[in-house]
Amino acid sequence: MRVRLQTLVLTALLVGGAGAAFAEDWQTQVGEALGKTGSMAPGGIYRVGLPRTDLKVALDGVELKPGFALGGWLAFEKMSEQGMVMGDLVLTESEVAPVMTKLAAGGIEVTALHNHLLRNQPFTMYMHVLGRGDPVKMASVLHAALAESKTPLSAAAPAPASPPQIDLDTAAIDLTLGPRARIMAGSTSSASHARSRSRTMGWMFPRQWAQPMQSISSRPGVARQRSPAISY
Repeated sequence: MRVRLQTLVLTALLVGGAGAAFAEDWQTQVGEALGKTGSMAPGGIYRVGLPRTDLKVALDGVELKPGFALGGWLAFEKMSEQGMVMGDLVLTESEVAPVMTKLAAGGIEVTALHNHLLRNQPFTMYMHVLGRGDPVKMASVLHAALAESKTPLSAAAPAPASPPQIDLDTAAIDLTLGPRARIMAGSTSSASHARSRSRTMGWMFPRQWAQPMQSISSRPGVARQRSPAISY
């Protein structure tokens, strides 16, 4: 009887240990299912950046940097056995319908579809997505949907040792907006999070959950007398 009890206790410990390991490793599994790894953000959020580095987009003759107005993203959160995903996908017009079809078939909701820019070529749309369920399964659905587009899922190129020079008065931007801006790939980005937590589909999630309120300024290859472009 004692041997049997010890066996049961040992089995329970092994199963519990495996469950704990799974709980701690869900981010790795999400990255593998999605086809691209991300990084942990404050609040237990696993965030994956999806910049459209494959696109060469211009607006009124000005080439737009991927970090300026072509930066898609997905954010995952796991609570117990369930999870939630939210994000913004940058798509060309021809990619919208096939990506949306795959998302709908997999149970991922499209909450908005709109444009951030006017007159840009090629024209880009921004698809907001929202899902609830198993994070790994949702990542698989998102991978299948993104495969209908040309969104790069390979690892991003390493960042340069020092940020590139930018023809903007970043000190004045910092003074005006408040949050200190950071230079990234020829653009300057200033972000601020909401002060409170939000509720979606009955879930409370931290302010770091989704993309913060963000303004990005860029003056790539534009003469000094012209004003910089700003994207929110």
